[in-house]
Amino acid sequence: MAASGDMSVSTISDERIPLKTRLRRAEFRQRLRAMGLVLPLFLFILITFVAPIIILMTRAVENPEIADNLPRTITALRDWDGTDLPDEPVFAAFAEDMIDAQKNKATGLVGKRLNYELPGTRSKMLQAGRAAEKMTEGPYKDAFLKLDPLWGKTETWKVIERAGHRATTFYLLKALDLQWNPADEIARVAPDQRLFVDVFIRTLGISVGVTLATLIFGFPLAYLLAMAPARHSNLLMILVLLPFWTSLLVRTTAWVVVLQTEGPVNDLLLWLGITNEPLQLIFSRFGTIVAMTHIQLPFTLLPIYSVMKTISPNYVRAARSLGAGPFKAFWQIYFPQTMPGIAAGCLLTFILCLGYYITPALVGGPTDQMISYFVALYTNRELNWGQASALGAILLLATLVLYAVYNRLVGIDKMKLG
Repeated sequence: MAASGDMSVSTISDERIPLKTRLRRAEFRQRLRAMGLVLPLFLFILITFVAPIIILMTRAVENPEIADNLPRTITALRDWDGTDLPDEPVFAAFAEDMIDAQKNKATGLVGKRLNYELPGTRSKMLQAGRAAEKMTEGPYKDAFLKLDPLWGKTETWKVIERAGHRATTFYLLKALDLQWNPADEIARVAPDQRLFVDVFIRTLGISVGVTLATLIFGFPLAYLLAMAPARHSNLLMILVLLPFWTSLLVRTTAWVVVLQTEGPVNDLLLWLGITNEPLQLIFSRFGTIVAMTHIQLPFTLLPIYSVMKTISPNYVRAARSLGAGPFKAFWQIYFPQTMPGIAAGCLLTFILCLGYYITPALVGGPTDQMISYFVALYTNRELNWGQASALGAILLLATLVLYAVYNRLVGIDKMKLG
């Protein structure tokens, strides 16, 4: 009886709560449950996607090597006018910093950072570290000037002063073939050192070429899949998706076999009499674009096909019944409705092509390597994380600009991927 009384009291108290309040509480509980379901996915994306991008952008401007290991020198250089050589206090502070750097085994790290801007500095820095340990008293300026001519150049100390800031534009400027000149102005690097702008242009050119090739081959095939009977379209779709059953490395290696000098393509061309000698199809721009087109074709085709499946054939029939010819009905009625799929497929393919590494490395030649090759080079071989991050940051910026243009012209809400 007591329990029954408690339940009735609880029911009465609930009924006294306004309906709006009860609805608000129910909606709040539903939102909490929804957040609980979404939270694991949100944390996964945050840890595996957002955090690496933030670290990438930070590494592109991070510059702790000089500030951490030459603090006295950087402080002493604040009073330097930058015209003549620094005075004795700067050299004395430099000697103390080098002694500490030797103890902490950081001399090579400092030399490596300065070597990015002044090639050959690393060995001179190691020499200066060993010499500083033997300097018991001044004048330190004369001792360093006698040690190596490098320390008698104003440019050397300007580079040390500029590299002493914890944030730097050096890596980003270098990624655009720019640098700070002795007059503290941004200028282009020497012609024999200009590399990355050409690589970025090459990367964009290859990506555009592959995107256009996949559109040219993919659009008719998507149209055929959309118009064919189900039993035929299903078989064709299996053939389109068949490359996904093998790894990217296997597909790329297969093209190496097909396009090599003594491969089946060259044998066929010789047999047909089209050429008198084998063509250089492998390790070339042609081989790179062909292999990438084969790999990327489904990514362009599938969004176009998904849009075509939603287009009613009655539109074209109505245009034909009103006197339009087959081509006019297709071009003015059918084709404009496929634009969201074309834009989505081309955007997806273009963005994926920007980051290609394995295919150009295996099929392309030295002049066909894309920006991802240099990101890997600076990450794995040169161990220059700042330069690798700067190249990646600029590539990311280009992708975001492309996304903004797409959203402006087409609208991201109209994207259809399947």
